[in-house]
Amino acid sequence: MASIALRDLTFTYPPSDPGAGSLSGVGSLGKAALSHVSVTIPDGTFVTLYGENGSGKTTLASMVRRLGYCVYDVDGWVRRLYFKKDFIRVIGKHFPQVIEDEKVNKRALRNIVFNDNARLKELEGLIHPFLRQYLKKVIHRQARGDGLFFLDVALLFEMGWDIYCDCIIVANVDYETQKMRVMKRDGITGEDFDKINDIQMSNRDKIALADVVIDTGRPQNQVFTDLISIIDGLEC
Repeated sequence: MASIALRDLTFTYPPSDPGAGSLSGVGSLGKAALSHVSVTIPDGTFVTLYGENGSGKTTLASMVRRLGYCVYDVDGWVRRLYFKKDFIRVIGKHFPQVIEDEKVNKRALRNIVFNDNARLKELEGLIHPFLRQYLKKVIHRQARGDGLFFLDVALLFEMGWDIYCDCIIVANVDYETQKMRVMKRDGITGEDFDKINDIQMSNRDKIALADVVIDTGRPQNQVFTDLISIIDGLEC
């Protein structure tokens, strides 16, 4: 995608006869519409890998990296936050009981928010502004290039980040496979999985908003072949 740049643009409407194209009926006296405006629409195609917990989006992200593309991992950004002093201070103001030795006890925090949806939303509201700062840096950095770059994110629409996306790829798999993946990976019970899943945007809604849907329940070589075809299409 090529960039479009405007530099020091000025435009003035020509004078008009009374009543001609004027809502006031008194005409225009050559009013300036733009004065020394500069704007750049950045290069780069922003592709999002999106899906529920256990849907296979991280597997898709790994495949994209194997193809040599840059993938930004939003879950990684979140993990990094818990080592940043300014974020820890914010958590301490809202969840003082989870701060131990100037660190966040993530297990204690999880026990609080997963049993109280209102408190989970509160936590997300604390995290999202920090993540938005990372996103702005990424967009600024990628504006220097004209290739594809990818974002692996679980809460795309919930954070309002879809407005930045050129293409949304949703990873999809049947519910039972998804559930077994998460239970095995995270060592949680089926009840805990259902509790987490029930408060997220449904996969049906995500699929309805997607540009492309990839079934990750198939053999990985088939998924990989489909992904290559999709990326080839994006690069045309």
